[in-house]
Amino acid sequence: MTSVLYDAPGPRAKQRNIVLSIVFFALLALILWWAWRMMDDKHQLNWALWEPFTTSQAWTTYLLPGLGNTLKAAALAMVIALPLGAVFGIARMSDHRWIRVPAGVVVEFFRAIPVLLLMLFANEFYVRSTDVASDERPLYAVVTGLVLYNASVLAEVVRAGILALPKGQTEAAYAIGLRKGQTMTSILLPQAVTVMLPAIVSQLVVIVKDTALGGALLSFTELLNSRSTLAANYANVVPSFIVVAIIFIALNFLLTSFASWLESRLRRSKRGTGTVLGAEKVEELNAAEVSGSFGAGAGDGI
Repeated sequence: MTSVLYDAPGPRAKQRNIVLSIVFFALLALILWWAWRMMDDKHQLNWALWEPFTTSQAWTTYLLPGLGNTLKAAALAMVIALPLGAVFGIARMSDHRWIRVPAGVVVEFFRAIPVLLLMLFANEFYVRSTDVASDERPLYAVVTGLVLYNASVLAEVVRAGILALPKGQTEAAYAIGLRKGQTMTSILLPQAVTVMLPAIVSQLVVIVKDTALGGALLSFTELLNSRSTLAANYANVVPSFIVVAIIFIALNFLLTSFASWLESRLRRSKRGTGTVLGAEKVEELNAAEVSGSFGAGAGDGI
C-alpha cells in the first residue's frame, strides 16, 4: 500500500529493516549485559542495597512525600503556566502594537533565561521582599521559576499552533461577520488545540522533570532530594537513583499516555457525526425534494 507521504517497503527494504532491528536489539542486549556486569563487579546488586525498597518505611518516609511535593509543584506550575502562556501567545498576534510588542518582550526575555536561574532569583525575591515562611519558600520559588519559563515557551507553542491553521478559517469567520475575538475563541483555538497538544505535553513533561532543580539547589524536598536523604541512611546511592528514575519514567509515561488518548478523542470528536440513513429513507427524501421542486416550478409558471 502506498500513499503520497509513504511508500510501502519492498522485499529488499523489508530484509534490511529486519537486519537493522536484529543489530539494534543485539547492541541493546550487549549494553544491558555490560551495565549488569559492571554493577555486579561493584557489588551494587547485593540484596542489602535493594531490600529497603521492599519495606514501607523507605516509601512512606522518603519517596512518597517527595513524590507528593513533585506532583504538587508540577501541578501548580501547569495550572498557572497553561492559561498564562495562552494569553501571551494570543497577545503576540494582536493587531495593536502596544499589546503585541510588550508581550513579545516578556516572552523572549523569560524564554532566554535558564529556569534554574529564575528559581534562584525567585527564591531571593521571596527572602528579601516578602513574608513567605521559610518552609514554604522553596515551593514558591520552584513554581515561580517553572511558571515564568514554561509560560513563555507555551506562548510560542500557542502562537505557532494558531498560525499553522489555514488562513481560510479566519477569512471564513470574518465573512460571516465574526469579530477577531470571536474568531479566536470559537474558530481558531478549538482547532489549534489538537495541533498544539503534542508540544504542550512535551513541555508538561519538562515541568515535571525540572522540579528536581529546586531540590538540587533550593532544598526543596521533592523526589530527587528525598532520594538523597534515603541514600544517606541506607548507603544505596545507585539503587536509589535507579528507583527514582523508574518513578519519573512511569510518571511521564502516564502523562504522555493520557495526552495521546485525549488527542485521539479530540480528533474523533471533530469528525462528521451525521446520522447514517438507510436506502429507503434516502429515496423518500429524494422523492420529496423532487416533488417540491416540481411544485414550485408549476406555481411559478401559472
